[in-house]
Parts: sequence; C-alpha cells; structure tokens
Amino acid sequence: MNPEKESYIKYRISRAWDTFDDAKILASKRKWNSTINRLYYSAYYAVMALLLKNDLNPNTHNGAKSNFTEHFIKNQIIDKKYGKIYSQLFTWRQKGDYDDLFDFEETQVMQYFQPVEGLITLIESIIKE
Repeated sequence: MNPEKESYIKYRISRAWDTFDDAKILASKRKWNSTINRLYYSAYYAVMALLLKNDLNPNTHNGAKSNFTEHFIKNQIIDKKYGKIYSQLFTWRQKGDYDDLFDFEETQVMQYFQPVEGLITLIESIIKE
C-alpha cells in the first residue's frame, strides 16, 4: 500500500479514537448535543478510514454514508446494526447542530457509546487484515 495512503488511514483511526474520548468528556459535563456530534464524528472518521482503505473517497458526509452502506452493510461485511447506528447518528448530528430549540437527553445519547466503540474497533480490525 502507498505509504501516504497508509498514514492517512492511520490518522483517521487515531482521530476516531480521540474524538470518541472527546465525546466521553462532553458526556461527563452533560453536553448532550455536543456529545452526539462527537460520537457521530468518531464513527465518521473510522468509516472514512475504511472507505479510503478500499479506494473509495466520497466528497460529502452523505456520500460516506452511502458508500459505507453500499459496500460494507449490504455486502454483510459489517453487521447492519452498525449501519443503522451510523445512519441515526448522521441524522441526529444534523438535528443537534442545526435545529433550534432542540436538546438531546442523557438516555438518548448514552446508549450510543458502546456501539460506536464497537464500530471503531471492528473497522480497525478490518483495516489491519
């Protein structure tokens, strides 16, 4: 593999874990909208690493979601539960960032930590294969 590409993939995985840690910090401060944002981005960075590893380079968040679904969820490389989680976080991140007078609650947010951690771990292991 091209060393530059490999470095970029490693960077994206590292960024996924760092952003996941940011989500934990925000949750400890009960900043639920920001926590959803960071959970989404931690998954997004991992998904982008996976797409890049497979020579897919979407230009938009929606493109990343579509490529992830088409190439990894529909082909059953990654369990559809992760596709649903990623899709929900995509929607909620937009809602939390752009909708006025909307705030997430703890119960909505906390249930996503374990699945996002699982998704990043899974993607990292697929990339290493």
